[in-house]
Formats: sequence, structure tokens, C-alpha cells
Amino acid sequence: MFDLATDEITEGSIPRALLVLAAPLVAQNFALVAQSVVDIFWVGRLGEEAVAAVGLVIPYTALLMVPLVMLFVGSQILTSQRVGADDIESARRVPFNAVALVLPVSLLLAGVVVAFGDELVALLNPSPAVAPLAVTYLTAFAVYALLPSALSDTLESGFTAWGDTRTAFIVNVSAIVVNLVLDPFLILGWWEFPRWEIFGAAVATGVGYAVGTLVALWYTTRDDTGFTLTRDALTLRPALFRELVEVGYPVAIQNTGRQLARVLMVSVVSITGGAAGLAAYTIGARVSTIAFVPAGGLGQAATSVIGQNLGADHPDRAERTTWVGVAVAAVGLSAVGVVQYLFPATIAQLFVPDISGPALQSTVLYLQILVFGYWALGAIYTLEAGFNGASRTNVSMWSTMVQYWGVRLPIAAGGALVLSRGVEAAFWAVTLSNVAAAVWLGGYYWYSTRDGMLERAAESAGSTAAD
Repeated sequence: MFDLATDEITEGSIPRALLVLAAPLVAQNFALVAQSVVDIFWVGRLGEEAVAAVGLVIPYTALLMVPLVMLFVGSQILTSQRVGADDIESARRVPFNAVALVLPVSLLLAGVVVAFGDELVALLNPSPAVAPLAVTYLTAFAVYALLPSALSDTLESGFTAWGDTRTAFIVNVSAIVVNLVLDPFLILGWWEFPRWEIFGAAVATGVGYAVGTLVALWYTTRDDTGFTLTRDALTLRPALFRELVEVGYPVAIQNTGRQLARVLMVSVVSITGGAAGLAAYTIGARVSTIAFVPAGGLGQAATSVIGQNLGADHPDRAERTTWVGVAVAAVGLSAVGVVQYLFPATIAQLFVPDISGPALQSTVLYLQILVFGYWALGAIYTLEAGFNGASRTNVSMWSTMVQYWGVRLPIAAGGALVLSRGVEAAFWAVTLSNVAAAVWLGGYYWYSTRDGMLERAAESAGSTAAD
């Protein structure tokens, strides 16, 4: 049901290709969200400080993934273009060369966290009760979860780029199921297991993704028709290393800028809202992640469809794919937002059952404010896919930098600290920056396609596929 041949992606119905490829990715992303939600659910049994500690270092854990996401995205783009150009052996080499780069990068990042974890957490100005918990979670994530998750995701990029999103779904869900099963045992010490609390949450994540990596490797040995492990695929190509970095480095800068801005946002929230504001910000981040899961899956699917169509020299189909994705994502997220606006307190209590007082009030406020920017989040994901599939990852980079540093942070800091609007200013800054980014990305994509961007990208993809 979820299998698509390459000619169906490059010649068949665009809405069908998007929806068929996106369905497993959406399901996979919902499973990822379930993972984070269940983590917070079990950590919430440890108290408000534990939830705040995990929320405090979320930007750091995301920063650790930045160089690895660069390789994941570069792998997906280059692989999909080679598949579209029918250069199968070259397409198989891309993800395995990306894995070869993931290994040393992950180990280096873990070493940095072990050496400077206390100092990194101190930069966020946590309360004395939250700080040691945050250091524990951050260090455990870096040591036990970073490398396995990076390996699993990078191998998964090969299946996604090939259009085999069903296998990508199986790989990720295998990791998530193991994580979810282990959570109560390692966090709360069920049965004969030690009570590791938030340290256990990070270890459970690492074990889960180690299983996911093994599942992905097993699938690459099953046949020789798609993303398959072959002797030639394991050939290391320095030129391909360079190409992966050239395509992916704007994504690294984009995510670095985004996560550094989030670090500062967490500081603003911590200063103006305290533990209650941090808890609200953490819950809002988790809930909004659930809301835009379909848009994220649609954006991933669109990147592969666009890349394959450009490799096959069909720039007109690449453009239609982007606009169809924008319409579907914007409408879908708006519908989700209606439910969130009507039942914010119920949603908050699903995450932290005993939440009350200022923490509940702040969470309700943030959840309702977020709704006004949901349509924009859907548009952002698919418009970025339109640029990324054409190897124009630098556009997404600059858009994100302006979104976070030119709009979000000034509104948050100025409103909260200068105009004394408190944590509410930070909440509105998130929504307003999302709306602004959707508007300018849409306008620039329309201009760029009129200026021949996709035709140039198709010519470039066809000429480099066989290199």
C-alpha cells in the first residue's frame, strides 16, 4: 500500500505520491512525539523540577544533533536526486558515506558535554533544585543516546530518499517502542530495575535507537532493488564527503541558529516565569510538536518527491509538489489548532496530572497563543522542502536566522524585559515569528520559481548524479 516505484513519483499523481510517502512518516513522527510525551509523562512522576530540568536542556540536546542532522538532510537530498536520475550505485553510496562521518562527529560532541556539562547548564540560570537534574539528563543523553540516534536517523535517510518510507517507519518505531517499554523500568525502578530517574530516561532513549540501527542494517541486506548494502556502497568517497557537507552545512547553521535562539528563549522564560513558566514552555513545545507532526512528515516526503523529480528533469512537477504540500499542511494544522484552543487545560493535565496554579495558567495561555501560528508552521515546513529539494538549503538557513534572531528574540526580550510584559511576551514572540517566516518564504519561493530556480536545479542534479 505504501510502496511507490520511482516512475510513480516522477510521473504519477503528485497528491497521491505525497500522501503515500507522507503517511508512514507522519505515523513515524507521531511515534516520535509519543516517545517525548511518554518521557515527560514518566518524568512528570518525579515532580515539576524534573520536568523543568528536561525542558531546560532541550535546546542543548537539539544543538548536539545539529551536525548530524546536516548529514541526514544532505544524504536525503543527494540520494533522492541520484535515484531520480537512475544512478542507483551512486545513490546507495551516499547514506553509507554519511554514516562514516556520523561516527567521529558524535563521539566528539559527547566528549564536549562530559567535559563542560555543568558550565553549559549554568549558562541557562536554572534554580538550585533544577540545575543538577539538568546536568544529569544532558550528560546521559550525550553519552548514551546521541550516537545511536544519529546512526539510526542517517541510515533511515536512505530509505526515505528512495521513497521507501514504510521501512523508515519500521526502523524508527522499533527504536521508539523499545524506548517506551524501558521508560518506567529505568525511570521509576519497576520490577528488578534500578530507579535511575531522569538518567534512566536518557539511557532508555539510547537503547531504543541502538535497536533501531540494527533493524535498519538488517533491512539493507534484504534485496538489491533499493537502498541495499553492497560492496560498492561501502566505498568511501572523499568527494562525496565534501558534497554532503556542501549541501548540508546551511542546515547545520540553520539549526544552530534556531537552537541557540531557543537557549536564549529558555533563559528569558526562566527569568520572567520561573519554574512555572519553564514547565509551561516545555509542555507547549511538546504539544506543538504533536500538532505539526503531519506537516513535518509531509515536508520530508516533499523533499524526496522534489529531489527525484528534479533528478528526472521535471521542474514543473517539483513546483506543484511544493504548493500542494503547503495547502494540505496549512489547512490540516489549522484544524488541529481549533481543538487545542478549546481544551488547553485538559491537554496540559495530560502531561503533568498535578499541574496547578501559575504553572497551569501559563500553560493554558501558551497553548492558546500557539494556535494562531499553526497554519504558518505547516507552510514553513513544505516551503523549506521546496527549496531543500532543489539543494537551496541556504534559503531555509537565512529564513530561520531572521525568524528567530530578527523577530522572535527581539519581541520576547523586548516585551518581557523592557516593556515588562512578562512571560506572555515570549509566548507571543513564538507565534508572530512563525507567521512572519511563512509569509516571506511563500513570497520568495514564488519569485524564485519565476526566476528559473528549479530548471537550474534539475540541470545541476542531472549533471552531478553520475559523478
